[in-house]
Amino acid sequence: MYKKEIIPHLVKTFGYKNVMQVPKLSKITLSLGLGKARDDKAMLEHAMTDLTTIAGQKPVITYAKKAISNFKIRKGDPVGIMVTLRDVNMYEFLNRFINIATPRIRDFNGFSDKGFDGQGNYSIGVTEQIIFPEIDYDKIDVIRGMNIALTTTAKTDQEAYELLKSFGFPFVRRNEK
Repeated sequence: MYKKEIIPHLVKTFGYKNVMQVPKLSKITLSLGLGKARDDKAMLEHAMTDLTTIAGQKPVITYAKKAISNFKIRKGDPVGIMVTLRDVNMYEFLNRFINIATPRIRDFNGFSDKGFDGQGNYSIGVTEQIIFPEIDYDKIDVIRGMNIALTTTAKTDQEAYELLKSFGFPFVRRNEK
């Protein structure tokens, strides 16, 4: 789909002189913060199981780099988990996310176009892991949210917007009338 449909569309839209200038998706990062994981090791294991099921590969545990007394975090405490998807796993996840999981989001009418960072990358916050059909609703202990960061090779947000929209990403433009 990328080579047959998206590249010609982006070349026509932005007038690239070479096909190598066309932006592409380089990686998707799924991250999940765990506030209470230092007290409850079972919570960490359940979150690891959920993210492994969603992503198809095992996540890594992220640890606190320094102590923050207001949050009762010591240096070295587990604070979250993350997984980086590339190549085939990335496109397979993107397809499942756009076509299967996104329609299952409650009261969904499109993702905001304000999630771009200025350099062609896009971040989304998902409030429930149960939108993914591979998660068994009876086996979840807590409903967790996650962050999904899509990293592209686009130079501007407009190029990244067109790239993701070409993949079928459901955007809603808030600044147009």
